[in-house]
Amino acid sequence: MSNQTVETSLRVRYAETDQMGIAYHANYLAWFEVGRTEWCRATGFTYRDMEQHEGIYLMVADAQCRYKAPARYDDVLIIKTKVNSFKKRLIVFGYEVLNRASGQLLATGETTHTVTDAEGHLRSLPEKYSKFFEG
Repeated sequence: MSNQTVETSLRVRYAETDQMGIAYHANYLAWFEVGRTEWCRATGFTYRDMEQHEGIYLMVADAQCRYKAPARYDDVLIIKTKVNSFKKRLIVFGYEVLNRASGQLLATGETTHTVTDAEGHLRSLPEKYSKFFEG
């Protein structure tokens, strides 16, 4: 399993907040996706190429987020993404969301993905991509 942690920076946009200027809770899942996409890119492949050239998709089967402190409008966040576990048909990513200025941990989470084809049938991740997750 790859133990590489990739850090992605993003700024909380006004549209991502509620009336109190606090980031809406569902945005964390979108930020996890940003982190996951950048993890793939930093590791050596793009998720888009995997879909287009191999017909392989990482379908979200489970998502969890534990909120520790609020993210607010205009905060710059660091999304730390890593692979927590890998099997040929199942990948679990782990996340930490931190406030860049203070270093405060705002949330932790995991997403579990099954490897499928375009019709949603389980597949094994091709060796071409497995090597990135195995370490």
